[in-house]
Amino acid sequence: MLEFTPRSAASHHAQDEPVVATSRHVLDNPAWSALTGPHAAFAEGNDLVKHYPQDISAFGGVASWDDPDVWDAIIDVYGHGAEVFASHAEPELPDGWEYLRRGLGVQLVPTERLETRPHPEAVELGADDVDDMLAIVERNKPGPFLPRTHELGRYVGIRRDGRLVAMAGERLRADGWTEISAVSVDESARRQGLASALTLDIAHAIRARGDEAFLHASGTNTAAVSAYEKLGFVLRRRVPFLRIRTP
Repeated sequence: MLEFTPRSAASHHAQDEPVVATSRHVLDNPAWSALTGPHAAFAEGNDLVKHYPQDISAFGGVASWDDPDVWDAIIDVYGHGAEVFASHAEPELPDGWEYLRRGLGVQLVPTERLETRPHPEAVELGADDVDDMLAIVERNKPGPFLPRTHELGRYVGIRRDGRLVAMAGERLRADGWTEISAVSVDESARRQGLASALTLDIAHAIRARGDEAFLHASGTNTAAVSAYEKLGFVLRRRVPFLRIRTP
């Protein structure tokens, strides 16, 4: 398993406490919380296992890994010999199941230091911008982004000479919480504060509707984690991200 050590920004604000929003327990299993809550309209699966459509997100969730029926429920949804993306838990697999890949991420939540604000250069992105959104994600690799991911929430970007050079948006949405995701900035537009500006813009709109923002990042991307901490986010927990093969 990968290891993660917070950078100096974490120690500078070690006393920071996360803001209080609707109960934070939904963040322990955010995909399930989203698919049985605000994103229920996207949910596919059964009573124990749900996932997003394959052209929206690879995320899925289970009601409880402690339920002995969950393994049959996963096979009912995904089939035999299928690759399943799982996160936020690392269950002991039954015989015949296989871990294909393990990675460690981090989950961050806001503190009172987070001062959100709209960015004057940000423009709303939608279905007409999908090709440009997919292209900037391909260039910058912030994490999975698919042709319909933009349907999950609000996305904004910055264009220079017609070219989309920066983007950020919303992904998982659980009760009281919305995830900021797909933060991307082209190399030509870096060191201008655009990633921070769009993160704060997205967080501002999230707060305006009564939710709080949260984030996931790779445990190895310490530069991004440090940048988020400087904005006013704090590490809540380390999160396993897994690829599992069904028997």
